[in-house]
Order: sequence, then C-alpha cells, then structure tokens
Amino acid sequence: MYNVLSELNRTSGVKGSMLVGNDGIIIAADLDARLEDETVGAMAASIMSNVGRALERLKQQTPDRVTIEADAGKIFLSDAGVGILAVVTEPNVNVGLVRLEIKNAISQIKGQ
Repeated sequence: MYNVLSELNRTSGVKGSMLVGNDGIIIAADLDARLEDETVGAMAASIMSNVGRALERLKQQTPDRVTIEADAGKIFLSDAGVGILAVVTEPNVNVGLVRLEIKNAISQIKGQ
C-alpha cells in the first residue's frame, strides 16, 4: 500500500497522499511532514460522508470523487473501495495528470 502512495507522490505538485477508512482511521499514509495525518484522515472521511448524505437527499448516487480547491492547494478525495484515497497538492497542479495517477493508484489498491 505504501508503495502505491509513494509512487503517487512522485507526481509533480503532489504534497502527499493517504488511504483512510470510511471511519477516519488511517490505513496507510505518506504525507508531507507539515500535514497532520489524523487531521487529513478525519477531514477526508467527514467530507465524503457529508457529500454522500447530501447527494442521497438529492436522489443522486454516492460520490466517486470530491475535489476541493483553495488558494494554498487542492485536495482530491476518491472512493478506493477499501476506503478513501486523499491526495493533497500544490495549487497549480495539472489536474488531469493527478486524476489519471489517482485512477491508476486506485486500480492498484483494489488489486491488492
């Protein structure tokens, strides 16, 4: 699992990534030292849960991914089957490339 995260982190502009359970418990993490694992994990689980509930009320399917954009960077949250893959990036990252690498990482995670 750590190899998948480490490979994902080699993508230009990626600060770190982690796999967290839907309950917020960290499964694996490879985040920049300035990022707190527990905080990112809890935030990822909470956001995916809240977005899922909101979409359910709107009679929509559960989210496959959620992207948050801010001045300091972006956070990509994706359903990885066994949990949530959270990827933290620089603000000017190539979004298409990051999404492609996330898709590849999720395929590897699901194959393990």
